[in-house]
Amino acid sequence: MIKFIAKSAFVTAFLFYTPSYSAVIQPNKTIISVDSNYAVIKTGADNYEKYLPLLKDKKVGIVTNQTGILSDKTHVVDFLLEKKITVQTIFAPEHGFRGTADAGEHIVDGKDPKTGLPIISLYGENKKPKPEQLSGIDVMIFDLQDVGARFYTYISSLHYVMEACAENNIPLIVFDRPNPNGSIVDGPLLEKEFTSFVGMHPIPLLHGMTIGEYAQMVNGEKWLKDGDQCKLTVIPCVDYSRTMPYSLLVKPSPNLPNDQSINLYASLCLFEGTNVSMGRGTEKQFQIYGSPYLTKTNFSFTPKPNFGAKDPLYNGKECFGEDLTAYPKLKQLELKWLIKAYQNTSDKTKFFNAFFTKLAGTKKLQQQIESGVSEAQIRQSWKKDLESFKKMRTKYLIYK
Repeated sequence: MIKFIAKSAFVTAFLFYTPSYSAVIQPNKTIISVDSNYAVIKTGADNYEKYLPLLKDKKVGIVTNQTGILSDKTHVVDFLLEKKITVQTIFAPEHGFRGTADAGEHIVDGKDPKTGLPIISLYGENKKPKPEQLSGIDVMIFDLQDVGARFYTYISSLHYVMEACAENNIPLIVFDRPNPNGSIVDGPLLEKEFTSFVGMHPIPLLHGMTIGEYAQMVNGEKWLKDGDQCKLTVIPCVDYSRTMPYSLLVKPSPNLPNDQSINLYASLCLFEGTNVSMGRGTEKQFQIYGSPYLTKTNFSFTPKPNFGAKDPLYNGKECFGEDLTAYPKLKQLELKWLIKAYQNTSDKTKFFNAFFTKLAGTKKLQQQIESGVSEAQIRQSWKKDLESFKKMRTKYLIYK
């Protein structure tokens, strides 16, 4: 039930914006790279000669946000309208259509002021499109920039959209995009009893797949309700390899401002399940961590309300911790900061909260840290599951 559109021989290419590297990472500075190590790639949205014929004379629904852009930064909705495609409804994930809402913030339905198109939120109580919201739609498009982490909720939205399409017999076209953490497969696998919107499938914390490959896995493994499968077409990237460096043209969400934050995200997001801040309410979100309860160090920060964090954890309180803005690029899920923070917290009974097991997808990780198990031993405990996942994953890979 999966249809794969092969690579086009004609390549419309573009240079990615990428951080400037010298002796240390400078994550807040971006330039257009002309370094031969940086690739010329065409995303699914730019591969329009493959999908425009599929949309001709169709009424289209689209799941997208600010990341749904072409290489010239034209939004995909605007592009489709320019090409006389009948876009009927926009569906928006967490953070909204324009990507401005805080994590977890309730998003209401509305209307796009530029196009006048109705916007339906797929976050909050309405995570799955209802049959009446899909009425009259001939085909659905899914175009969101993922970052390769299990708890980044765009892949959870993908699941529910696939499920709704399967139930309502509507074909789904996924415009594929590179995964900026595309070569990393690491972390504990989700255990079924900890399924939630921040973890819906038995995959590791870092899955190492593009969103198109992930859609094929969800379909192929029959992870949708009642084992349903949707009529899926993936529009692939062209000239892309998952080992290539990849920088995003826009923030995928309000608190992932640059390459460094995206690379550190999976490792530092585990702090969401603790009493430690990972920089929300600063300009270095997911590049620093700290709390008032950690040992005083030479580095501190004080969270304050800002874009993407209207009421951050420890608002107005000085937090002590570490600055990781110049830390070398990670090639694995990193646990040492989590373990160090736990060990340096005086009242360890208040370190973890109930959200941690949902993020980890298992109780074992918290138990291992509390028991003093070394990081090497913890990583060894993932080995068998990771090997099984990687073997299963090969069936759905589009890129080398």
